[in-house]
Amino acid sequence: MQTIALIAHDKKKDEMLEFVGHHLDALKQFHLVATHTTGTLINEKYHLDVETMMSGPLGGDQQIGALVATEKIAYVIFLRDPLTSQPHEPDINALLRLCDVHNIPLATNRRSAHILLKYATEKVSEQ
Repeated sequence: MQTIALIAHDKKKDEMLEFVGHHLDALKQFHLVATHTTGTLINEKYHLDVETMMSGPLGGDQQIGALVATEKIAYVIFLRDPLTSQPHEPDINALLRLCDVHNIPLATNRRSAHILLKYATEKVSEQ
């Protein structure tokens, strides 16, 4: 089963929950990992089995980056808040760079997340 990482900055948590709710059936086809708060919110609202890492500022972005680097994650959906400075910006940039280095598809907004998930589910159905 392929893995999708779900990450959302604080101002994008509600948007992530809406996205997950809209794509619940599709997301059930994947192993899901998320940073702590995002994963906890998804688990509580939708009762999905989301594996949670640490909170982003406490190292969760780096934990997901390690999974990207070891090719244990197939796709990353990271709803970023580009207008708010983040205290762990270097970790965020490192994660984005790792996705590029390891050729892991990355969506950073809701529209690109829809496209990525559509692609991912098509790949699952081809197998």
